[in-house]
Amino acid sequence: MTEMLPAIFVSHGAPTMPLDDCPARDFLKALGKNLPRPRMVLAVSPHWETAAPELNRVVRNETIHDYYGFPEALYRLEYPAPGSTALSDRVKDALNTAGIAVTTEPARGLDHGAWVPLMLMYPEADIPVVQLSIQTEQGPAHHVRLGRALSALRDDVLVLGTGGLTHNLRLLARGQVDAPAPKWADDFAEWVHDALIGGRTSELIDYRKRAPNAAVAQPSEDHFMPLFTALGAGGEGARAERLHKSTTYGSLRMDAYAFS
Repeated sequence: MTEMLPAIFVSHGAPTMPLDDCPARDFLKALGKNLPRPRMVLAVSPHWETAAPELNRVVRNETIHDYYGFPEALYRLEYPAPGSTALSDRVKDALNTAGIAVTTEPARGLDHGAWVPLMLMYPEADIPVVQLSIQTEQGPAHHVRLGRALSALRDDVLVLGTGGLTHNLRLLARGQVDAPAPKWADDFAEWVHDALIGGRTSELIDYRKRAPNAAVAQPSEDHFMPLFTALGAGGEGARAERLHKSTTYGSLRMDAYAFS
């Protein structure tokens, strides 16, 4: 039997990640080479929020440039990865079996939370990708449940949650890609790390009350929810491994984890 793929969480940072010279970009470029090659990818990004879970179900993914005010070169980037109606159907069946209703979206492509890291990991855009939406207001436990329902897909599907271990845009060191992390960001990130490595899922779910500086590190929470989906997709009692640790623009901790 082929060993199952790990579920992965990566911090996707600013949309300019493909253009920025930073450790996180180099890590993502290496990650696609170091992982076993998946047959398909299921991406969970904070930039597609819906009231209830939705899946895109397309033959070819449109590259969504869902940002403004960035260099023109960023708008010229395209990531025309194929979709997979078969994977959309498998994901829908898995969620329905777990009692989670999900609908499909026949026209939506990949937002930058999905295509930016995938462009670095798999630049040939030759692996089919399906995207699953998040429901921030339903909180961490809901996203762990989503992930658990997807864990059996990992025989040939890379479940890839993308977001940010810390994500405070108001406190960015703008124009300073190599600015160091402030203490509040490091303290929050290391609390999360210790809880993940220690398998303290219930504490992580309650991070808003337990983690230091949670409201500063995750003011809107959307960029944190895909971490919980990846954690859940690792399966019951999943072991966490930190794959990467760095900072961009000061307030963005770019850590990445594998769950298996």
